[in-house]
Amino acid sequence: MPKITANNIDLNYDQQGSGEPLILIPYLAADHACYAFQLADYSKHFTCISLDLRGTGESQKPDEAYSTQDLAADLSSFMQALGIERAHIFGLSLGAAVGMWFAAQYPQKTKSLSLHSAWPKSDLYLKAVVETWQSAAKSLPSVADMVVENIFPWCFTPELYGEKPDFIQSLADFVCARPRQPLEAFLHQCAAVKAHDALSQLGKIIAPTQITFGKYDMVTSTRFAEPLKQAIASSQLTVFDHCAHAPIYEDVATFNEVTRSFLQGQCG
Repeated sequence: MPKITANNIDLNYDQQGSGEPLILIPYLAADHACYAFQLADYSKHFTCISLDLRGTGESQKPDEAYSTQDLAADLSSFMQALGIERAHIFGLSLGAAVGMWFAAQYPQKTKSLSLHSAWPKSDLYLKAVVETWQSAAKSLPSVADMVVENIFPWCFTPELYGEKPDFIQSLADFVCARPRQPLEAFLHQCAAVKAHDALSQLGKIIAPTQITFGKYDMVTSTRFAEPLKQAIASSQLTVFDHCAHAPIYEDVATFNEVTRSFLQGQCG
């Protein structure tokens, strides 16, 4: 896996495929491999570059506070270091929060923007949920254990647990097999999530934007759909009717088809 220094941080990344650059930004506690179910499809059409954000995977893990805006600055420096002038920017949850800051602050670098399970500003409900994850992480053996026990139930519908327990277990095994995230790094990420507020920046986003939500998502529910769509001029909204927070796993085929269609429509 290659590494590159960007914004004074050593960032690990993976690159696959060919075509226009598509940068995939991971969500909370995840590394670049979180988009494994999308890469086989996307890499047929794009040069897919998925990175480990600071504090995750094999990237550097400085024990210091940062914001979603800071992570967007990391991404800008990352692109510059790789010689990428403009890219399609794609993120889910925390990755989407970083993506909206990036598109607002660096419009000339953003060819298209994909915001999945996103939110413009953390409200009290979202903050309360994330605080339960912080508390759980402090009491469990690892961040991975906390993700499986405390975040998974927010990501998937009861139906998926009931109908595909083996699939849930395979995702849990996958999470536990990834590079270990230190507790302090996870807590810093959570603090960035709780402090996220890009509401005043959304009007600066000029790139064509796809916004998607899972109908049964409670963390970043469709309560955020209209504020995002109204604030981002060139945006389109899709709601996946039978998914929660993670349609990228709950309905891979539909998610990939809808998102790839949008991305391909922005090429050229």
